[in-house]
Amino acid sequence: MPAATVHDAMRLTIGELAQRAGLGAETLRYYERLGLLAPACRTASGYRQYAPEAMEQLDFIRRAQALGFSLAQIAELLALHARPEADMGAVRVIAEQRLADIDAKMGDLRRMRVGLQALLTACPGHGPSAQCPILAALRGDDTKERPHEHD
Repeated sequence: MPAATVHDAMRLTIGELAQRAGLGAETLRYYERLGLLAPACRTASGYRQYAPEAMEQLDFIRRAQALGFSLAQIAELLALHARPEADMGAVRVIAEQRLADIDAKMGDLRRMRVGLQALLTACPGHGPSAQCPILAALRGDDTKERPHEHD
C-alpha cells in the first residue's frame, strides 16, 4: 500500500466537511450526486474524503443560493467557473435569467400586496366573521357583492 501523502492528510471526511460548512452529510451527498461538489475519493474502507477545495465549492454554492440561483443554475455556473476560457457571456445569460425571475416575483408580490391591502381596507376589524370581507374574498363570495366592471 502506498504511503499517505501530505495532500491525503489534508483531506476531510464527510462529517468534518459537513461540520465546517454547517450542512448535513446528506446535503453533501446530494450535492455530489448533482455534480455540484467534486466527487470524494474513497478510503480503502469506503469512507468519503474531500479535498480542501471542497469548502471553496460549498462557499460558491452558498453565495449563489443567497442570490436565489437554482441548483441547476449553480451547476451551470460551477461548470463555467471550472473552464476559465469559457465566455463570460454564458454567465451573464444565467444571471440575467435570474434577475428576470426576481422581477417577475416582485411583480407578483406587488399584486398580492395591492389585493391584500384592498381587503384590509374593506375590513372594519370588528363584528361577526360571517360579514368579514377577507373571508368572503377567500370563499370567492366577494365578486357577488361588487358591481361588475362593465356595468
